[in-house]
Amino acid sequence: DLYGDLLEIGGGKERMTKYFKDVEDQEPFRTVKDPEARKALVAELHKLKTDLFMDLVESGAMPLRPGVRRLVQEAIAAGVPVAVCSTSNERAVSTIVQVMLGDGVASVMGVFAGDIVPRKKPDPAIYLLAAQELGVNPARCVVIEDSRIGMLAAKAAGMTCVITKSSYTQNEDFSAADAVYDCIGDLGDERFGL
Repeated sequence: DLYGDLLEIGGGKERMTKYFKDVEDQEPFRTVKDPEARKALVAELHKLKTDLFMDLVESGAMPLRPGVRRLVQEAIAAGVPVAVCSTSNERAVSTIVQVMLGDGVASVMGVFAGDIVPRKKPDPAIYLLAAQELGVNPARCVVIEDSRIGMLAAKAAGMTCVITKSSYTQNEDFSAADAVYDCIGDLGDERFGL
């Protein structure tokens, strides 16, 4: 579907820009022609989308995927550094970590998100930055991803990549992944663990 196709583009603002350029004969790009005005409009719309998404997260309407909390807790208990590397807005990712995983996890989990690097996934920059900041050799990192562009970024960074498919990415080509699962799995239904 359309959104699944757009997810092959790293970054929300980048996805919006691609979509609007594909339908330039429709609003808003039909009447907004100036490149800087288009960029400002996309930034404004992306902020609105992020605010609406944050409301959903803060209300508890968006659950974690099965097994995320378990695996993060296992890693922290074992002293393994953990981080989130996302093309999403930093404020949104930090809120997800804090609301869904709690203050204790948020205090030890690094968040590398948004425009912190010049190029987004599938470029490996976000993963290389996280490894550097955490003081971990990229070859010793294991990335849990749910998209092809994320997998390509992790592999280009020299990291092991485990895929947990999502409803949007279930048909993507994950042949380069080190392992592919439908989810991480909660306690008693684990697909894998630390």
